[in-house]
Amino acid sequence: MVVMARLSRPERPDLVFEEEDLPYEEEIMRNQFSVKCWLRYIEFKQGAPKPRLNQLYERALKLLPCSYKLWYRYLKARRAQMPRLWLDYCQFLMDQGRVTHTRRTFDRALRALPITQHSRIWPLYLRFLRSHPLPETAVRGYRRFLKLSPESAEEYIEYLKSSDRLDEAAQRLATVVNDERFVSKAGKSNYQLWHELCDLISQNPDKVQSLNVDAIIRGGLTRFTDQLGKLWCSLADYYIRSGHFEKARDVYEEAIRTVMTVRDFTQVFDSYAQFEESMIAAKMETASELGREEEDDVDLELRLARFEQLISRRPLLLNSVLLRQNPHHVHEWHKRVALHQGRPREIINTYTEAVQTVDPFKATGKPHTLWVAFAKFYEDNGQLDDARVILEKATKVNFKQVDDLASVWCQCGELELRHENYDEALRLLRKATALPARRAEYFDGSEPVQNRVYKSLKVWSMLADLEESLGTFQSTKAVYDRILDLRIATPQIVINYAMFLEEHKYFEESFKAYERGISLFKWPNVSDIWSTYLTKFIARYGGRKLERARDLFEQALDGCPPKYAKTLYLLYAQLEEEWGLARHAMAVYERATRAVEPAQQYDMFNIYIKRAAEIYGVTHTRGIYQKAIEVLSDEHAREMCLRFADMECKLGEIDRARAIYSFCSQICDPRTTGAFWQTWKDFEVRHGNEDTIKEMLRIRRSVQATYNTQVNFMASQMLKVSGSATGTVSDLAPGQSGMDDMKLLEQRAEQLAAEAERDQPLRAQSKILFVRSDASREELAELAQQVNPEEIQLGEDEDEDEMDLEPNEVRLEQQSVPAAVFGSLKED
Repeated sequence: MVVMARLSRPERPDLVFEEEDLPYEEEIMRNQFSVKCWLRYIEFKQGAPKPRLNQLYERALKLLPCSYKLWYRYLKARRAQMPRLWLDYCQFLMDQGRVTHTRRTFDRALRALPITQHSRIWPLYLRFLRSHPLPETAVRGYRRFLKLSPESAEEYIEYLKSSDRLDEAAQRLATVVNDERFVSKAGKSNYQLWHELCDLISQNPDKVQSLNVDAIIRGGLTRFTDQLGKLWCSLADYYIRSGHFEKARDVYEEAIRTVMTVRDFTQVFDSYAQFEESMIAAKMETASELGREEEDDVDLELRLARFEQLISRRPLLLNSVLLRQNPHHVHEWHKRVALHQGRPREIINTYTEAVQTVDPFKATGKPHTLWVAFAKFYEDNGQLDDARVILEKATKVNFKQVDDLASVWCQCGELELRHENYDEALRLLRKATALPARRAEYFDGSEPVQNRVYKSLKVWSMLADLEESLGTFQSTKAVYDRILDLRIATPQIVINYAMFLEEHKYFEESFKAYERGISLFKWPNVSDIWSTYLTKFIARYGGRKLERARDLFEQALDGCPPKYAKTLYLLYAQLEEEWGLARHAMAVYERATRAVEPAQQYDMFNIYIKRAAEIYGVTHTRGIYQKAIEVLSDEHAREMCLRFADMECKLGEIDRARAIYSFCSQICDPRTTGAFWQTWKDFEVRHGNEDTIKEMLRIRRSVQATYNTQVNFMASQMLKVSGSATGTVSDLAPGQSGMDDMKLLEQRAEQLAAEAERDQPLRAQSKILFVRSDASREELAELAQQVNPEEIQLGEDEDEDEMDLEPNEVRLEQQSVPAAVFGSLKED
């Protein structure tokens, strides 16, 4: 039985020993500085666990730190499990410069340490291998290292590049690129690694022999379709550096015929042009050094011609790239035709390829323009039959839009018209508008356009124009009637039809055409039809069919939007003025003021007032003015009041005018409408007296106080005065930023109200003075010049605020009193 005991040493409570250890412990206690005693104890404990044995070594070395034997045994025991010792040892050997011994020591360390600790040895080992010009040894070391850490392949590749072993570097890089699970430590993408591989093998064709460069780069072309330009240039560069110039030229030609983007095309074309320039420059330099011969001149001319052809082909090659991106791009096909200008055969081939390639349902642009331009090309070259054949084929194409087929039919008609085949043009358009065997709605996408073109307004419009010019009255009328029956007419078509009938003296028929058009449309599309219809009707019948005209106007005004009502009401009122009754005209004007838009009401009231004054006289306009003032906005109402008051003044109704001014003053802020108050002042100066002027001043202060108590207006005015257009109400009281904004406004309003109250004129305390009736004219003049003791003295500041209105500035006009007024007093 093994008995475990703890050594009774207070300073080392962690020492644990067995019963068999007691003799050795006692011996050490007696001879603790004896190396032999410690060695016997250590020899006895060789089978103990490593921690116990290490602890025993440490106890011995603590007492005998200079013992070589103990240190040697201890280091030998722990060397296999301590990479730090190996690292220090290897670093020591590296500093000594002993290459072979150091390499072997590293190998011993890797064999001695467990594989989990190899990662601590390899960095120093690799640094040692790179520090000496021994590429073979370093390569073998790196190969061993990659078995432990394959993700470090990039480091190995960089070393191979630096040691000029590019063939193996390319092989390793190809392996890395093909490994989908490889993750770059440097954060490089698979494309970046592939690009490095392409650069490596293309720029060093003489050093990379073990890889098929062409196959590798072409494999990249299928994988990285968004970077074709660089890869094609790398492949061409490989052949150029290899000396295969014709092969490089073939690669460039293949590239510019297959790339799909303008960016890739630009990269390849620029590289191709640079290659041709360098070939020319090299040939010229060689010829200048060795002397020119006839063969050299021919070769140089050939290279120059090849380069010029390449430059001249660039627009066409670029157009090919765009068409490869979208072969259904109509505009690019037209540009391609323009690039072949002057070469008829290429133009015909291009048009033929275009109409065969472009799918109308996928086309970008209008595909029918290709057919039309193709036919126009034949027409310009005098081949009318071929042009007709092209257009006839175009009419059978299943276009996406009906308008495309309609345009083709119209071009067929125009072709015949240009060559004066009028009957053939009519025949073609009648054929286009004939009813198909299977009718379909215009916007029914499930049906082919050939079954829907009979409802195309473009074809019908052209047919109507041709019938008017070349056909008979009945055929033209039939065409217009058919357009209306198909319900494809526009307001302009309706007006044209009615005008056509009117030209041929079919007035009632033209009015019926207007009414048919009115039944087809609603407001606002019917506006032009109504205006033309009513104008023509009045011009035709005048007052002979007044009731019918009134019915038409009432029908037109029923449901008419306010935006279009003004014209109709003015036309209606004109009819009543010329052919009807004046009261009816006034009723129409009155309805118009309510029916038009608010922005047009002011103009309408002006017309109403003017016509009422001309028909009934000025006095009849009073009610109109009053209605206008009630309805219009403040700005327009203010102007109406001024005009109303001016009219009353001209009529001698001074009290009425003053009442109007008083009413209008309630919507006139003295600070913004100074013109109104100046007008009232002039009025009172001419027609008033001291009391009326004081009343006007009182009203002005009252109105100003009213506006001052309106919070929003008051805030805006205070901000304006403070000069801060972007401030807030709190900006008005910088010292009271903590107060509420509304409270500040209320305080300001109370202050202004108190000032207005102080400005109120004092009530007269004495009796009103009367003038005796028997006073002479001289006494009246003297009384007029006396100073009134009860007169209110206005200060200078207030004078400015009240527009300089002082009682002593009032000019009293004196007029002679008729003698009949005095009667018998005159005799006395």
